[in-house]
Amino acid sequence: MLSTADKAYPIEVAFPDLARWQAGNTGIDHVFTFDSGRPGPHVMINALTHGNEVCGAIVLDELLQRGIRPLRGKLTLAFANVAAYRRFNPADPDRARFIDEDFNRIWSESVLNGPRDSSELRRARALRQLIDSVDYLLDLHSMHESCAPLLLSGPCDKGIDFARQLGFPANIIVDAGHAQGCRLRDYADFGNSASPKNALLVECGQHWERSAVVVARQVTARFLHMLEVISQEHLHDWIARPIEGQQIIRVTDAVVADSLKFHFVENFRGLETFPYAGTLIATDGPREIRTPYDNCILVMPSLRQLAPGVTVVRFGKLNHHT
Repeated sequence: MLSTADKAYPIEVAFPDLARWQAGNTGIDHVFTFDSGRPGPHVMINALTHGNEVCGAIVLDELLQRGIRPLRGKLTLAFANVAAYRRFNPADPDRARFIDEDFNRIWSESVLNGPRDSSELRRARALRQLIDSVDYLLDLHSMHESCAPLLLSGPCDKGIDFARQLGFPANIIVDAGHAQGCRLRDYADFGNSASPKNALLVECGQHWERSAVVVARQVTARFLHMLEVISQEHLHDWIARPIEGQQIIRVTDAVVADSLKFHFVENFRGLETFPYAGTLIATDGPREIRTPYDNCILVMPSLRQLAPGVTVVRFGKLNHHT
């Protein structure tokens, strides 16, 4: 019987037991690298950047069980924040997002090289040398709210081109990340427009929906096939057709909560479009949050991690010039 995380979003998927993968084969727990012995890129699929985002863990567990191996170059499969994943409790599901701090806000040189210490920083530092050797990264995520899948390209043109080449899912989000810290997607050369290295972050759907797992399989299969890591017949049951007419949404503003009194005027899920500038969408104590321009799109609104200083929604507009 599947557990219930909350009234809005029941847990529809089973969480895999990752103990069998703990040893890995790289000297880093829960990390595998397979070398084809042939020239080609080093490609990485990353799961569990956040411990309560299970769809990526399910996909990597399935890839390992299937014995997928690269036809060229190297393939790395990594379960990132396993410590957080292990403490998942359906009665308090968001507690498993991280142990000490958000694993996806610490990927700057200054933080990684700095004096701070946390469970997440220790894990990032253990993974760092391997990640530095990766040419193409796919970071599998899911969302607090039930929204159509989003493909986050980062701010560089190379990321947008990479997302369009992948061709799935339909919504490409162009943004610079978070004020609270650097994402893995933007780390080092991934976020350097002059480097050929590239990365994509995909938000597959709501954390515990079956459909998020389907999307995670589809985007993983397309990613590996696009980079010629696997052949057409490998993962043929997963690969989705490219989306006709992907739309590019460029994030222009991020709304950060000032207090615990932040409140949306409706139960927004994401991708809602408001035709007129000045439309009230939220209040934060006496502060009113209104759309800054016509045809404003809400990107990933959520109060599940509400705290002062946390981004609670982004404003975006369709990019008609790319």
